[in-house]
Amino acid sequence: MTAIELDLQKHPPKILCLDDEESVLRSLARLLRHHGMEIETFTSGFEALAALEKDDFEVIISDMRMPQMTGDVFLAKTKTLSPDSQRILLTGYSDFSSTVNAVNEGGIHFYLQKPWQNEHLISTVKEAVEKYRLKKQNVELQEKVKKQNAELKELNQSLEQLVEKRTSQIKQVLKQLEVAHEHEKKEHKSTVEVLYNFINANPYLDADFAQNVATTCAQIAKKLKLSEHLVETARMSGYLAQVGLLAMDPAIYRYPVAQLDENKRKIYFTHPATAQLMLMPATHLHEVSEAIYHQFEKYNGNGIPKGLKEHEIPVCAHILAVARDYWQYIKDSNKPMNERKETSLEMLKMYSGNFYHPKMVKALIAVLADAKTSQAQHVGSMDIISSQELKAGMVLGLAIHSNKGIMLLPKGHVFSDKSIAKLQQLESQRPNPFRIMVK
Repeated sequence: MTAIELDLQKHPPKILCLDDEESVLRSLARLLRHHGMEIETFTSGFEALAALEKDDFEVIISDMRMPQMTGDVFLAKTKTLSPDSQRILLTGYSDFSSTVNAVNEGGIHFYLQKPWQNEHLISTVKEAVEKYRLKKQNVELQEKVKKQNAELKELNQSLEQLVEKRTSQIKQVLKQLEVAHEHEKKEHKSTVEVLYNFINANPYLDADFAQNVATTCAQIAKKLKLSEHLVETARMSGYLAQVGLLAMDPAIYRYPVAQLDENKRKIYFTHPATAQLMLMPATHLHEVSEAIYHQFEKYNGNGIPKGLKEHEIPVCAHILAVARDYWQYIKDSNKPMNERKETSLEMLKMYSGNFYHPKMVKALIAVLADAKTSQAQHVGSMDIISSQELKAGMVLGLAIHSNKGIMLLPKGHVFSDKSIAKLQQLESQRPNPFRIMVK
């Protein structure tokens, strides 16, 4: 059974038949009903037109020679009342000139000569029904596409407005920081901490992920024996790799990238460009901005946004890509942590020299090999004390966060009488005291 036959069986078409001879109508009705069609018959053209005003018919079959209203006149009227209906004219051998007129005036789609062959008539009616339904489907699809395009246009406009608004807000904060800390341009940490807190406060962004990426970026840079300046640039690039997402609708980034549709995925991958715009006022963060902007470039030149390759890509962007994807693979997996780390590292090894710079992957492998030892030595060199035991000049060994995860003081902060008093004041509002690691 063909597709059209299945469709006819599931959704019987409605056919209107007009002929002034009752016997012809009975024959037509019997034949068409036998093939699963719904039929309404009329001997008067006026009654048939009245029915068309009340109901829809997929196919209209009309005789040519009728006393009150000829077939060509009737079909011309149906063209106005029901333009989508397929019109079939039944003619005799002597009706050639009238048939030509019906084609011109009535816009008939098919004509059959009497006496008809049943098989030919059924085939013609089925073809007419198929054309009618295809035309209707085409109109529906066009309306659907039109609606979707309108919704997409509205979504894009909303996203553009939201990006502009949020970018403006963050630019304003950066401008204020630039004015307030002009003499500290070489000390980037205050700017980065403010932006990191924005990420931390967002319920749909993972601040721990940013922390892990930043730490790994710095470790890779150190393993490569890069300058202290580049180590800090790599670290800050890791902290702020997601900052462009703050200017986007959470619907774009609250779900894994793999679950986004094509349009939202394209929008998602513009977040590094948005970050570059956001960081533009902070001129001292230019290198950080460049690393974030190029983080999705690939070693083989098939990345975005510029298609740079190998040494054309900023070194901190190479580092960020490796650190980011190492932790992203871990984050997206449901396996035990040890298995996740192994699988993630294997993925990076697989694409080393293709997506990732081989030296960066090799450096990450070395970092992970001595991570446990380094961590033990680092913790062993610090003391854990209360806020009441703090003294001016002590150096904070591990960043202090609020109950909501907001960074209060960064690692490396040198305590003053003022910062100690402020921390003690904040502690008085907490149910539990701070555990403070100092060197």
